[in-house]
Order: sequence, then structure tokens, then C-alpha cells
Amino acid sequence: MSVVTIIGVDLVKRVFQLHGACQDGAVAFRKKLSRGQLQAFVARHPKCVIAMEACATAHGWGREVAKLGHEVRLIPPVYVKPFVKRQKNDVADAEATVEAALRPTMRFVALKTEDQQARAMLFRTRQMFVGQRTQLINALRGHLAEHGLVAANALANKMSRGLWAMMTKQEEYRNLVAALV
Repeated sequence: MSVVTIIGVDLVKRVFQLHGACQDGAVAFRKKLSRGQLQAFVARHPKCVIAMEACATAHGWGREVAKLGHEVRLIPPVYVKPFVKRQKNDVADAEATVEAALRPTMRFVALKTEDQQARAMLFRTRQMFVGQRTQLINALRGHLAEHGLVAANALANKMSRGLWAMMTKQEEYRNLVAALV
């Protein structure tokens, strides 16, 4: 039996598909593991390259695998797709990940730290709130226009802030309502 030098992991919600390959690219194993089994398997396995598609959970799993001493390679999914030889499924994705990771010119994604992921999450959440606030302003202006009240952007903005404060039960709601009347 040859030494496994690279393992491709297809990360999904409940079970993970693994594809182990030797230095020459020959298939060493194909396994289907649950979340708990994956970490135990990787911990028992000799140090090697673990390749994954860079998806939502890849950075978390990558950090866990790196703690165990393995080299982690995250590959953008768009670079893995050309290596899928047959129909798209978890087994084919894991094999394609290995094929892509073995390419000498492949570009990999840097593993993010927990702090980097937390900052990105805060930024995306703020962007979502800004978008929701804009939707609220536009909806409020539309509803007022249906009743013949065409509000300028500034007035609609103040009204939406008051509505937002009321919806989130903030104390400033009373102050904004008082300023409008």
C-alpha cells in the first residue's frame, strides 16, 4: 500500500466525502465520513496535504486540520470545477479537489483566522442592515405616495428612523416622533 500524500475533502452539511491519493495521483481510498468521524480520521492519519474547496465552512475546518499538523490547501470552487470528470456529486468533487491541488500552478486561498472571519461577518451584517433600512425607507415612501403624500428623501429618512426605532423598541423613538409633529 502506498503512502497517502493528499486527501481531498468535499465539505457538505452532514457527511463528508474523502478522496485519498498517492504522490503519483493513484487512488488510495474513497471514504464517506460524518462530522465527528472526519476529525478523528484526520487526527489518526499521518501528516499530509488536505485540500478543500474554499466554501463557507472551509476556513473553520482548515484551522482544525492545521492544528493537527496537516498542510491545508483551500481552492476556489471555480478552479476545481474543470477537474470534475463525470457528473457532479460529492465523490467526483472530492476527486476533482485532489486533481486541482496537485497542479503546480494552482492558486490557493489563504486560510482566514477567526478574527478575520468575525470582522467579515460584522461587515456583511452591517451591509445587510443598511440594505434593509433602504428597503424600509423606499417602502415607506411608496406607501405614503399611495395616499397622496409624496415625501422628500430627508423626511422619509427621518420617518424611517423613527419607525426603525419603534420596531426595535428604542427610547429615541419618542424623540423622533416629537420632532416630526
